[in-house]
Amino acid sequence: MNSLNNKVAVITGSARGLGKAIAERYAALGANIVINYSRDKASADEVVSNIKAMGANVIAVQADVSKVADIERLFKEAKDAFGKIDIVVANAGIELVETPVTDFTEEQFDRVFGINTKGTYFTMQQAAKHVEDNGRIIYIASSTTSFPVPGMAVYGGSKTTPRYLVDILSKEIGHRGVTVNSIIPFAVDHSGIFAEADSYPALRKQLLDSCPMGRLAEVEDVANVAEFFASDLSSFVNGQHLLVNGGATN
Repeated sequence: MNSLNNKVAVITGSARGLGKAIAERYAALGANIVINYSRDKASADEVVSNIKAMGANVIAVQADVSKVADIERLFKEAKDAFGKIDIVVANAGIELVETPVTDFTEEQFDRVFGINTKGTYFTMQQAAKHVEDNGRIIYIASSTTSFPVPGMAVYGGSKTTPRYLVDILSKEIGHRGVTVNSIIPFAVDHSGIFAEADSYPALRKQLLDSCPMGRLAEVEDVANVAEFFASDLSSFVNGQHLLVNGGATN
């Protein structure tokens, strides 16, 4: 079993969904956890309770990743609480789907790019500044960055730029033994836009038809890869983008 004993992990957007699953996985492996949330304090408190029940140390920090000052405060509070940061997972993001290019508004564009692109960039910037030598930086991307889907121009575009940042950052700080990689999940069931079983039925069918394994991803599928990238097993895996999509091709 992989061990993250005495490691400190900061996971943005970890009050629910993928971020929650990753935080709880890392806690089960012995890491100290920094939960981040923007508005949903109740869900963040629930994750904190779950992690404390595992016997792990955890704090929750409210921070809106679309604001650089909030990101800087998140990292400061993490270091104040635990003295160091070993693992950063840039997971916070919002989805906007089934909207044609001609219908997106400036307000929608700014909001999605403000969180998914700007927020991820400055999260990874702070990670590069503060993560310990031989640390791990992990970006949670989207399969829309590999397989364009109509109706997702702004969402997919906002998730694409940070993939390039992974390529660059892995070269700029690799000499410190820090690895920078991205996880590219397929659509995740019971999470995000598919949190409800009857949500987006046409899109769900389209995605299911494209996957040889006949299902969407589950949060555990992504947490498995997040465990690998955080562990010693991936110490020489750097600047990589790993699809977790069951072999889907579009």
